[in-house]
Amino acid sequence: MPELPEVETTLRGISPYLDDQMITRIDVRQSKLRWPVDEGVQQLVGQKVRGLSRRSKYILVETEPGTAIWHLGMSGSLRLVDPQTPVMKHDHIDWHLSNGKVLRYHDPRRFGALLWVPKGESSEHLAHLGPEPLSDDFDEQHLFNRSRGKTQAVKTFIMDGRVVVGVGNIYANESLFLAGIRPQTPAGKISQARYQRLTETIREVLGAAITQGGTTLRDFVGGDGKPGYFAQQLFVYGRGGEDCKKCATTLKEIRQGQRATVYCPKCQR
Repeated sequence: MPELPEVETTLRGISPYLDDQMITRIDVRQSKLRWPVDEGVQQLVGQKVRGLSRRSKYILVETEPGTAIWHLGMSGSLRLVDPQTPVMKHDHIDWHLSNGKVLRYHDPRRFGALLWVPKGESSEHLAHLGPEPLSDDFDEQHLFNRSRGKTQAVKTFIMDGRVVVGVGNIYANESLFLAGIRPQTPAGKISQARYQRLTETIREVLGAAITQGGTTLRDFVGGDGKPGYFAQQLFVYGRGGEDCKKCATTLKEIRQGQRATVYCPKCQR
């Protein structure tokens, strides 16, 4: 699944081609995505893009009548193509732009979405999200305060979008490894000093992934058509049973919340 760095990479890839451009036509070949494509998005036709931003894993496209919100789901991607580029089986939506380019949404599993929020209204999908992990609102005090009294494992705690957005499975594994914290540790048992280290590693891991273009996943392709290259830097994710890169201890793999968790029994406590 594309995580925050992949979504940020997509945003940076498509922004130069969309910003200040007019949307001249929208073709919806398949409207049955995770949620049905809102007919309100047709209000974008004839409108100029006023700005693009990201909130968690959502890409927001601002126009005068309202905001279109893209979510890439599990296998979605947004790419800029030429109008004559052949339409593939899972190319569901095209935005034709005044610069002659087409923003094309491709999604084999159809778990993504294109939402519409009229001007002056707010989206229910964004209402209860926690702070951005790379913002000033996210620090050890925030994690420490939110974790008090919680018995849930720290890994599932930091993956909760109401606590902090965008820390998906890959980056939760990596951040906990670098912080030296076992993923099964109850969130409420972790000291503020250790949360300080964890906030640092979350910022470090996500920042590095964004810089390197996101993690290469089977279905992910960046906005410029090029995959990310962060996968080669992973310490634990996907490496269960292999040697730890720091101490050579065999990495253990367990399941948490139906997701794979890999950790080093020596480096993490």
